[in-house]
Amino acid sequence: MRYLPKSPADREAMLKAMGLGSVDELFAPIPAEYRLNRDLKIPRQMAESEIVDYFRQRSRENGEGYISFLGAGVYSHYRPVIIDSLISRGEFLTAYTPYQAEISQGTLQSIFEFQTMICELTGMEVANASMYDGSTAAAEAVMMAVRLTGRRSVVVARSLHPEYREVLATYATHQGMPLSVAGFGEDGRLNLAELEKSITAETACVLIQSPNFFGTIEDVAAIAGIAHQHGAMLVVSIAEAVSLGIVEPPRDADVIAMEAQSFGVPQGFGGPHCGVIATREKFVRQMPGRLVGQTVDKQGKRGFVLTLATREQHIRREKATSNICTNQALVALMVNIFMTVYGKVGLRELAMQNLAKTAYAVGQFSRHGKVLFGGAPRFNEFVLQTKEDSYAINDRLLGNKMVGGFPLKKFYPELGNAALWCCTELTTRSAIDSAVGVVAESEVAIRSAKEDAAVEEVAR
Repeated sequence: MRYLPKSPADREAMLKAMGLGSVDELFAPIPAEYRLNRDLKIPRQMAESEIVDYFRQRSRENGEGYISFLGAGVYSHYRPVIIDSLISRGEFLTAYTPYQAEISQGTLQSIFEFQTMICELTGMEVANASMYDGSTAAAEAVMMAVRLTGRRSVVVARSLHPEYREVLATYATHQGMPLSVAGFGEDGRLNLAELEKSITAETACVLIQSPNFFGTIEDVAAIAGIAHQHGAMLVVSIAEAVSLGIVEPPRDADVIAMEAQSFGVPQGFGGPHCGVIATREKFVRQMPGRLVGQTVDKQGKRGFVLTLATREQHIRREKATSNICTNQALVALMVNIFMTVYGKVGLRELAMQNLAKTAYAVGQFSRHGKVLFGGAPRFNEFVLQTKEDSYAINDRLLGNKMVGGFPLKKFYPELGNAALWCCTELTTRSAIDSAVGVVAESEVAIRSAKEDAAVEEVAR
């Protein structure tokens, strides 16, 4: 009954109420070729203990004990144990949407604190109660700029996360938002000359990422100057929140769209994560999502309420800023606890560790490949171009229980055998040395292949 809540008698009663004699009659409108006429290929008649053990074994196959150099928008950082201890409390785990402020002060206060710390971190004046993730936050921020400027087109940096660009393209398809892409230069940063040519009188905003997809820090002030000169807004996406521990916040931006997964949120095969939009107070009425505000009750005591809820649940649909009907309250609470535990000093130290690990890795890997985009400052990711195919290198790394860098050939074919590598505070020096050793094997393999080819040519 735990897994099959409807008993045979329940099913029979439901079919009878629908005037049907069997389940087959219920599914009769579906063409036979699309119906499954066999049992599911799963183990049968297992005890609960056996089922739990089965999935634990499958979980180990998914990377338990593996060293990962994979970043590209989802990052492996240490999660303080206090996070799971607090979010599993019933007050948070089972909390419903805090519409009724009088019985939701705890949840509302935690969200308010989240918003406050996000503002301190980003240098913005107001932040919402979180979004689905970084990609949807970026798309919603762009639509916010379109509403504010009354313009329709958008210039997107090619150094923005490729999957963020895909999400934005999906949004733009039915929004009537033409998208143009501005390329990057030899330093991996947005090409400012190309940006100048891309902006028109109809450009609502420029969307960039910093640190960008290659891990390099964009010149936000220069980009903002160009955008504002043409009457366009600047939206800055941040996929690696830990960078704000040491990188100057993009205060020149009009809107910041951030993915806060690095702040204590499990990687979870890509989600659920925690998106954020932060902006200037003068733009708050066009900010999508949920917002918690501070007020006082009849006795003058401080209290918290949902405010400026410009969502289609609350107002006329055509006046709504977004169709997002929720926020990631539980996941945002993880972020909230993480920021509280680390504090300003701790977050800076964490960022310094990421920088130091990456600097060491760049020095070691550069002896066996070409590190691209070295002319700009970077955070915890770098692009390594090798003579051997990056997928082949990753296959060998997997054999050594290591997950290699993200091959860029799919999204940036002009970069050839290049991969995006990431180091965080969890990446040890010995792990870096081991990965470098595997990459170095490619040189031996290529040299051996050339020698074999030469011998074969002589023989012919």
